[in-house]
Amino acid sequence: MNSKACAHFRQNLIDWYDTHKRDLPWRHTRDPYFIWVSEIILQQTTVDQGLSYYYKFTNTYPTIFHLADADEKDVLKLWQGLGYYSRARNMHHTAGIVVKKYNGHFPDSYKELLELKGIGPYTAAAILSFAFNKSLAVTDGNVMRVVARLFAIEKPVNTTKGLSEVNKNLSHIFDTKQPGTFNQAIMEFGAQHCKVHKPLCNSCFAKDYCKAYADNLQFILPLKEAKTKTLDRYLFYFIPLFVENNSLCTYLNRRTAKDIWQHLYDFISFETTRKTSPQNFLKSKIFTQFLADNSIKRSAIDFYISKLYHHKLTHRHLHVTFISFVTPPLELGQPYIKTPLSQVKDYPLPKLLENFSNEKDFNNFCLNLLPVR
Repeated sequence: MNSKACAHFRQNLIDWYDTHKRDLPWRHTRDPYFIWVSEIILQQTTVDQGLSYYYKFTNTYPTIFHLADADEKDVLKLWQGLGYYSRARNMHHTAGIVVKKYNGHFPDSYKELLELKGIGPYTAAAILSFAFNKSLAVTDGNVMRVVARLFAIEKPVNTTKGLSEVNKNLSHIFDTKQPGTFNQAIMEFGAQHCKVHKPLCNSCFAKDYCKAYADNLQFILPLKEAKTKTLDRYLFYFIPLFVENNSLCTYLNRRTAKDIWQHLYDFISFETTRKTSPQNFLKSKIFTQFLADNSIKRSAIDFYISKLYHHKLTHRHLHVTFISFVTPPLELGQPYIKTPLSQVKDYPLPKLLENFSNEKDFNNFCLNLLPVR
């Protein structure tokens, strides 16, 4: 694209945005706190899904001081269902830093923003351009797609060389006079017009100088390198049930290891390296040792087994079975927490467990399934 075409794109993009932009709440503010919240939510979430979470989050924590003072458990519970929970943990941590170090005001320095947990180059540029009108371009997936097509970039955009090529060409069309509006406009254009599978090329103001359109590459670009191979994991969740203070109780576990669902809550869990039937797992050394450690006689217990659940995460495919049994209270100690069954849903749970706890027969799980000896 020559300089004339670049100038044409800049002006027509802003005109397109003025006509077609969605009315989103974070576009009506220059407050970096609200902009930051929206950007973190939208990192791995569509606008349609993230909008309700944005309202919930900002209504519950209307200022960064409210978020900094919150209990992490409550923050994660509010985030439940969005996935990628490290985003919520990082937000809570960063809120505390901004309150303590900057008296609740986000720094307007790119370098200082990058030092805050959970804020990378894209989010820092978004905050600075939208809140402070700094002349920094943003490169989310929508922007990379638009630029890759305009300039027919054939390097994979999820590589260092590909991203460098995107940024170099983005600088040619970037509007330094109104950076915040330009960034919003090109992201919106990618989301609504230059779409992933069905770009609206015939009605596009840029089709006369879009290289991908000229070369019939718009349905191929942008290119991406293959993702990491998906790993299958096999989990068994045990739900011992006992009565305490006239309430049916079980145990929850707060996950602290650097693994999936860090800082969320789940039940007692065991993992196998390959697919194993529940009946065979109940005879396994790892489980019989668990029973022995807790002075439980296997012959005295009826186990109740759920159907097999499948749950997909990034690079992981989980295969999960829930197994329940009635027992006297166990002396499990930390990190397990005695919890009335009716209060399980009050804790921040992974989506899989949230779905399971919402099933109609959850409270009667151990009573409705046939025993397995």
